[in-house]
Amino acid sequence: MDLPARLVASMSPARTAGGGFAAGPAGSPIGVAAKPEIVPLAVLLLGPTGSGKTALSLQLALRFNGEILSCDSVAVYRGMELGTAKPTIEERARLPHHLIDVNPPDQPFTAGEYSRLARKILQEIAARKRLPIVTGGTGLYLRALTEGLFAGPARHQGLRERLQRSQNRHGSLWLHRLLQRLDAASSARIHSNDAPKLMRAIEICLAERQPLSALLADREKARDPLTGFRLLRIGLNPPRQALYARLNQRCAEMFAAGLVEETRELLARYGPVKALDSLGYRQALAVQAETLSVEAAIEAAQQGHRNYAKRQLTWFRREPEVHWIENFGDAPETLRTAVELVECSIGIESAG
Repeated sequence: MDLPARLVASMSPARTAGGGFAAGPAGSPIGVAAKPEIVPLAVLLLGPTGSGKTALSLQLALRFNGEILSCDSVAVYRGMELGTAKPTIEERARLPHHLIDVNPPDQPFTAGEYSRLARKILQEIAARKRLPIVTGGTGLYLRALTEGLFAGPARHQGLRERLQRSQNRHGSLWLHRLLQRLDAASSARIHSNDAPKLMRAIEICLAERQPLSALLADREKARDPLTGFRLLRIGLNPPRQALYARLNQRCAEMFAAGLVEETRELLARYGPVKALDSLGYRQALAVQAETLSVEAAIEAAQQGHRNYAKRQLTWFRREPEVHWIENFGDAPETLRTAVELVECSIGIESAG
């Protein structure tokens, strides 16, 4: 015989924060289900530098009672303003922004630290019944936040110093050749000029006595993915030539606004720290060292930003379930599409 609809519903399992189902509460009568748990939404805005993520994040946050969580590995540093394209002081005053200006440039800020702080902030924003909007172009930070990181051995400063001395003695490609001998698979995916990642890979190979690539495969299950949130990924992919034109203009404006002077002040205060190897600052340092003219530094920074944008798009293409918008974040049609995506996701959340 047919069961009454209300009885059938009462026997249905309840949804959990992880998207699965749970049995009724302990001690409850048979057939009484737990109340569905509402899983909060978090919006992730992806895209290359210069694509308008900041503009879109501000509009969405104002519209949906949101707070912005920066996902930028340079914006975390205080005093680095002109070369980072941070939201302006006025923009930050309009609504809460997080993980901007949290560290001095002489104190490294790792992806692991970002993940721990960002997850805590996400929980706090959700507890305030506000919408978290994660925006920025640092793919490793985003992956650390959503998927967790490989738990490798502790850093070995003495080994790093020896590797650095050997690289200085044998040339810039020495680290890459060494990693090729230790772990060909890892050397194939790490750029030959990326000394920090090469050193870390070599360090792990030597400490663990096996290739990093094998460890990553073995320990993939040990990652700690983000739970308790539904993730809406919105990606910006504006026309390539228009993006490059914006990046060229932005680089020129950074130098015109005083990037060389800002870099000089940072260097005097903190010394030649790793943060100053970021795009724009690296070229401004060359102007100070008189190895580049201002004009040549601007051209080098423009080329560097264009190359970085291409690498970012390649990285973000690997992100799952991204809703790509083929336009800039400040275009009216982009805002309309993004608003519809968020409204649809909020509607799903409200429906339980």
